[in-house]
Amino acid sequence: MANYFYIVLFIKEQNMKKKSIVALALAGCLWMGGGAMAMDVNVDSATKDMPGKAESILLSVPVKTPLINQISDVVYEQVPMRGYPNVAMKMDILQPKSDKKLPAIVYVTGGGFINANKDNGIQLRMHLAEAGYVVASIQYRVAPTAKFPQPLEDVKSSIRYLKAHADQFNIDPDRVGIVGGSAGGYLTAMAGTTSGTTSFDKGENLNVSSDVKAAVDLYGLSDLTRIGDDYSDAVKENHKSAGATEALWVNGSPVFGGKDGGILANPEGAAKANPITYISKTSAPMLLMHGTADTVVSPSQTDLLFQALQKNHIPSKRYLVEGAAHGGIYWNQKEVLDIITEFFDSYLK
Repeated sequence: MANYFYIVLFIKEQNMKKKSIVALALAGCLWMGGGAMAMDVNVDSATKDMPGKAESILLSVPVKTPLINQISDVVYEQVPMRGYPNVAMKMDILQPKSDKKLPAIVYVTGGGFINANKDNGIQLRMHLAEAGYVVASIQYRVAPTAKFPQPLEDVKSSIRYLKAHADQFNIDPDRVGIVGGSAGGYLTAMAGTTSGTTSFDKGENLNVSSDVKAAVDLYGLSDLTRIGDDYSDAVKENHKSAGATEALWVNGSPVFGGKDGGILANPEGAAKANPITYISKTSAPMLLMHGTADTVVSPSQTDLLFQALQKNHIPSKRYLVEGAAHGGIYWNQKEVLDIITEFFDSYLK
């Protein structure tokens, strides 16, 4: 809605040589593009002579944090799903205000392979945005109506979309990273290890690459046949079930045209869905983090990937966060958020 204002100009000549222009803005406070119109302010002039006037405290605030806007429900692709030919996949974008192009980070939420709520991870996303990153949180297709590699194709499509629309979102397309937790950490690892390839690029904006310069995998999976390795025999048996979400992820559901059986019934499919399979000299540098109290995804899952990255001389670091569970409050602490941000800074700034 347009802002209407009136400016009254008073021009006064002084000694026939000087002119002073005083602008009086009527309509209270004028906002244009998020900033107030520049004008002189005679602070508290209306109350300075008030009897018994109480003194206010003048607070001087150094400006360190950028203004951040959110752009919600941006459609980055339309894909077939559940019998519908064109289902919109959306992202929410946190955009710091800046006069120069900024690096971008794709945030991939977790959800056990069966949910992908882009509202998650707000503290991490805000921390990165305040550090000067455009952050896009995406939704993607999930089991049982979708199976690998469709969710990875979605992730790569979101990366290409941001690069193709770099001017619109004030992004430097040559500085893009990715971060995610749990299933999102797994997809982050897949995007990182397959960086430099086009094997999983499908859909629109194929004229730009889906490469990333840095990846952060938080308590993600790697070898889907060994998710329960650090747990009891009973838990290991549960992961062999046809109803285990990793089986649905790789095999799909028989109801929707997929294969029946557990993850071990399809070793070839499990290998194709393992980020370790795709490690090459073009794989992105990677930070991995896992909690020592994770009872959902074995901590050894990120260690398997870390050891493979190290063996192939891919720049990588791994942290074990003492006492941290699978998600939860530890992952929102400043120490953890700073490690993630500093890793991205080292490759994207």
